Amino acid sequence: MTQTTTTVVLVTMNAATTQTLQKALMTNGYAVRVAPTLAQTLIELRQADPSMVLIDRQVIRKEKIRRDQLSDAIPIIALQAFDQPCDEEECLCELDGGFDLVFCSASYRELIAHIRAILRRHNMTKAPSSVLRIEGLMMDTARHEVTVGGTLVDLTPKEFRILHQFLLSPGVVLSRQELLNRVWGEDYALEEHALDVHIHSLRQKIEADSAKPAFIITIRGVGYKLQCP
Repeated sequence: MTQTTTTVVLVTMNAATTQTLQKALMTNGYAVRVAPTLAQTLIELRQADPSMVLIDRQVIRKEKIRRDQLSDAIPIIALQAFDQPCDEEECLCELDGGFDLVFCSASYRELIAHIRAILRRHNMTKAPSSVLRIEGLMMDTARHEVTVGGTLVDLTPKEFRILHQFLLSPGVVLSRQELLNRVWGEDYALEEHALDVHIHSLRQKIEADSAKPAFIITIRGVGYKLQCP
């Protein structure tokens, strides 16, 4: 692994933490992308293709972030503020919730050592994941299959591609034009109404009640988002 090409997403709203950790990470050869919120983190995960996420526990608590809202393909370390003690029960809860490590130390050298060790193990064992899921809704891109509550759903190719874009960015609002560009291509001329027709059909297939959707939510005047239950 070449550290100069390894990208880490740092999720924190604390300016001092950002400055200090950025310096420590970059000194050790890591490229750093900073995200202050869950929504921005999901964008960075899609755009930057990072190898690891370091997330401030204050952000986890403020936005009530769960491990399954983030990528299951990369390691994620929860960071305690360096000037605050760790609560053992909270640490155990986050470990049980799937975070790879809850780091409670003021030693940057120790943090870098943990990052290197976790990435070494991850790179030795990782396999490309073709499965995307959120609360009962699962897509297997390798098999080109979608299931809802374990039941196979028959989607058209366009419906499959639309749902794929939502699953890549859960909780993020996607404008109609962005969805059109992603699914049909930027050079393809198509009215937004055509997208709405596909969304309507997709909802009828994956929603328990398409009139009251639980997955694909309309953001009036903007577009749609895949709701994170």
